[in-house]
Amino acid sequence: MSIYQGLDYTFIENLHTEIDNLANQLLLSNEKNNSRYIYFMIDYCRKIIEKLDEDIIELTRENENLLVLYEKVVNLVLEQLATTKDFIINRGFKNLEEEIQFFKELKPTILSKLIYYNSIYKIEAKKPWIGERIIESYFNNELSKLKKFFDNNLEFYQYYRTNSTYLDHKYFVRGKHDIKLSLDTCYFESDHSFSTSHDYKTAKILANDLLQVYLEDQLANNRRLISMKNTETSTMGLTWTLSKTDLIELLYALHTLSAFNNGAADIKIIATYFEKTFNIDLGDFYHTFLELRNRKKNPTKFLDVLKEGLLKKMEEHD
Repeated sequence: MSIYQGLDYTFIENLHTEIDNLANQLLLSNEKNNSRYIYFMIDYCRKIIEKLDEDIIELTRENENLLVLYEKVVNLVLEQLATTKDFIINRGFKNLEEEIQFFKELKPTILSKLIYYNSIYKIEAKKPWIGERIIESYFNNELSKLKKFFDNNLEFYQYYRTNSTYLDHKYFVRGKHDIKLSLDTCYFESDHSFSTSHDYKTAKILANDLLQVYLEDQLANNRRLISMKNTETSTMGLTWTLSKTDLIELLYALHTLSAFNNGAADIKIIATYFEKTFNIDLGDFYHTFLELRNRKKNPTKFLDVLKEGLLKKMEEHD
């Protein structure tokens, strides 16, 4: 026996229509709420990024010391990452598309700033302060590290640079790692509630792009200094033709006797002046001086030769 037996069929049809309408309204409402949530998440992260950029600019204005500046920026980015993590962990993602967008675009943009500023902090902290040729070699070595990372991750570079999406479900979704896709060991030690297998690598690519520009600028500035020195030296017309060790021995002797500025001139300033004047790169003159001091026989060989040569010249004139 039908449950509709004895009921008005027109009423039943109207009831079905109303139920369908309510279901559609509920579906549309859920889709609208999900859309709002997605845009809310995107807007939240983008505001974080904008605020971060503004704060970094402000810190740049306030701090002339580069190492102090970079340290403050690193701490600032760490704070914003922690805030973003709390937001994501507490709110979650409404769908796979939203999760992929966050780990492919939004998080790497923030994380790349941490990688970049931490990298240039280390580069500046370890940078040699003497000899333009040594500094040039130092920066070229840092560029080589970027090239090595590129070579080791060429396949993913190609995927990312071509805006491919066919592996996004493995690269940028939590818990979907595939060990066959050249995973870094650091991924296994990361917090998987806030990491995917390739979000860090994406951030590293973005940071390396900035690092390359930074290093190339430093090299260009260094080469301008070398060119200026060469121009100044060629104008003077004097070039040191004995060994670097001999000149370093001489400049330390003069510095010891307070021959410049009544002893107020720093050894580094004297060395830089000698380099400009005599068209020579003294390199690590501190280390050379230590080698001179540790000579077992005749540590002042050049000064002794100078003395002998001068006495001989005097005798010839007599």
